Amino acid sequence: MLTPEETLLAIKQMNLLISDPKSDLDYQDPFQMLVAVILSAQTTDRAVNIIMPQLMSEYPTPELMSAASPIQIEPYIRSIGLYKNKAKYLWQMSNQLVADFNGQVPSSRKELESLAGVGRKTANVILSTVFNEPAFAVDTHVERISKRLRMVPQDATPLEIERIMTEKLPKEWWSKAHQLMVLFGRYHSTASTPECAELINMEHIVSSTSID
Repeated sequence: MLTPEETLLAIKQMNLLISDPKSDLDYQDPFQMLVAVILSAQTTDRAVNIIMPQLMSEYPTPELMSAASPIQIEPYIRSIGLYKNKAKYLWQMSNQLVADFNGQVPSSRKELESLAGVGRKTANVILSTVFNEPAFAVDTHVERISKRLRMVPQDATPLEIERIMTEKLPKEWWSKAHQLMVLFGRYHSTASTPECAELINMEHIVSSTSID
């Protein structure tokens, strides 16, 4: 398994490939980002970006979305997976924002995870992307890359991956490392093209930190 030093070097190599890592999701405010991340589960960011303009044009605020119903929301998101469940989550989440948070997206993990459709990964994404808080979200790309590069054990769970990676990396790198690994996994080392070690010159990374 890579040492903390080797892990950080690998992340820095990804940064050479991806100089300005940021989310592929389009959003204008915290509410839009929260909606987009909830919708992105088990679908692509591109698919979410296609439906977001019309959905947000109709329901741009928690107040307006909560005043609708899941059935009214469904037609706007029908093209993505699990749209019926996601419509319920959006409606419930919007009602919670209005009732409990004065229509504002909360900035603490505990409050975010109290919202319908929001688990630890989504909370971490919102914390890091919207509120610039150090957080390391683990999605399928992060899990795949961290295991391929032996940053974590092959049987590590998402929660274990988050713990190990945040222990290995300096806190100021948590959010950036997450985004780099997402984009690296999405565009450079996909599920069908596992050449991540060659792309970031892992042999050099390991040899440069080894003791003679």
